[in-house]
Amino acid sequence: MKVIVDTCIWSLALRRNTPKSSQLIDELKELISEVRVQLIGPIRQELLSGTKLKQQFRNLRDHLSAFPDLQLEAEDFELAAEYYNLARVKGIQGSNTDFLICSLAHRYKMPIFTTDKDFELYKAVLPIKLYAPRLYEKS
Repeated sequence: MKVIVDTCIWSLALRRNTPKSSQLIDELKELISEVRVQLIGPIRQELLSGTKLKQQFRNLRDHLSAFPDLQLEAEDFELAAEYYNLARVKGIQGSNTDFLICSLAHRYKMPIFTTDKDFELYKAVLPIKLYAPRLYEKS
């Protein structure tokens, strides 16, 4: 099954490779090797928007080109707006991109790989699943 990988996971792997996050990075590498990683346009945009130099932008764009985007339909944006409204009624705030991720995860029946704690709140009121990384022992 494919997995939607959120911006925060990509950022750990691409920008802030710290020992604390090494298991998450290992998991992303494993998902990539299993051809299970799914990207969406708004996440691609967030990642590319964080680059400071033109060469960094080009390098990152070229690396990310290996991952095609899920196709977005009008219904995805409508469902994302519905999710936004539903969460807001429950006192949960979130970004448009987060709710679009939830909408796509629901439609495509894919879990979301993220460290963003807001998704735990969304999961309480929306029909989404979060990806649970496998635990690897260091040899």
